Amino acid sequence: MKRTLLLQELRKMRFEHAYGAWTEGRLSQHEAAQLLGVCERTFRRYCSRFEEEGLDGLIDRRLAQVSHRRAPVDEVMALCERYRSRYQGWSVKHFHTWYRREGGTRSYSWVKSRLQEGGLVAKASGRGKHRKRRERAAWPGMMLHQDASTHTWVPGCQWDLIVTMDDATNEHYSMFFVEQEGTASSFQGIRDVIVTRGLFCSLYTDRGSHYWHTPEVGGKVDKVNLTQVGRAMKQLGIEMIPAYSPEARGRSERMFATHQERLVKELALFGITDMASANRYLREQYLPAFNAEFMQPAMEQGSSFVACDVRQIDDILCEHFERTVGKDNCVSFDGLKLQIPQDRARMHYVKVKVRVLRYPDGDLAVFHGPRLLARFTADGQPFGEEMKKAA
Repeated sequence: MKRTLLLQELRKMRFEHAYGAWTEGRLSQHEAAQLLGVCERTFRRYCSRFEEEGLDGLIDRRLAQVSHRRAPVDEVMALCERYRSRYQGWSVKHFHTWYRREGGTRSYSWVKSRLQEGGLVAKASGRGKHRKRRERAAWPGMMLHQDASTHTWVPGCQWDLIVTMDDATNEHYSMFFVEQEGTASSFQGIRDVIVTRGLFCSLYTDRGSHYWHTPEVGGKVDKVNLTQVGRAMKQLGIEMIPAYSPEARGRSERMFATHQERLVKELALFGITDMASANRYLREQYLPAFNAEFMQPAMEQGSSFVACDVRQIDDILCEHFERTVGKDNCVSFDGLKLQIPQDRARMHYVKVKVRVLRYPDGDLAVFHGPRLLARFTADGQPFGEEMKKAA
């Protein structure tokens, strides 16, 4: 299924959940709109279209239509050339006054946006904002937090503790130690949630390099050039939300303070010093007890988790790389030569673009479109024929 169609279907399913909860009085319009990631006005429009046309009325009409209000390109170019040739250095407000005197009909905001897009006028710095405490999500699955804490959890060892928790309830869905956080650990935590609960709406993270590309230190994240984690979340239709300060991640920071206070003492109490034993203790003892003590009920009854087919999740929650097949039907990847076996679908794959998938455990796979061509171990050795057929 194409990604666009998949996202449309997910939106329909989530709208049914939100619409049902709203009509039953379990959610307000604001909460239902937040669940869908839209404003209240858009949610009311969805309701009207749903009541008139059913679920088909929710299909995004922008995918097939061009706005009739879009200004002609020659008008935009003429506006920019007029400013550049005669009014360079003028403020937008001053220029717009003369623009209207000379017969222009566009609004001030439209003129300002066009000049800014053309690089002729710089954007003003943002004003200070009045901040207020953010309320928790209304339903489990609306927003998940994922973060890591580097700490001396056992004497002489600094590990990273990876936690994936729910904003609505504080419930920890996944919790484990790794040597260093990164793409693989992020995928593992997300997979734990999807396999046990289902797809969720949004993921709230810091601006770590495995989550986001940040062109300028301390600046805005790049939401176009995605990391491997960003690409996977986009495939699954999960919104990623960046946090720009420790205060924005206050719930995660306070939660890690509790873990650093308690978990270190409990690991020492049981004499645990190796990572395998520590992860087993987390899974079997610490995590259930922590959830039982600190988990709290959601503000509203319901859930925004959506069940999904987990069979293809592993092929999404991994690293993807594009490569071109050589003349010997081999793919060069990370110093390895991956030999593509003979295939009845076509004579050869020379100069064909394929995808190399590297899974969190290091194993590799080569795909042409949706078709699996071969699987390999981390050192480039092909799996046996029986294992390949099973895969």
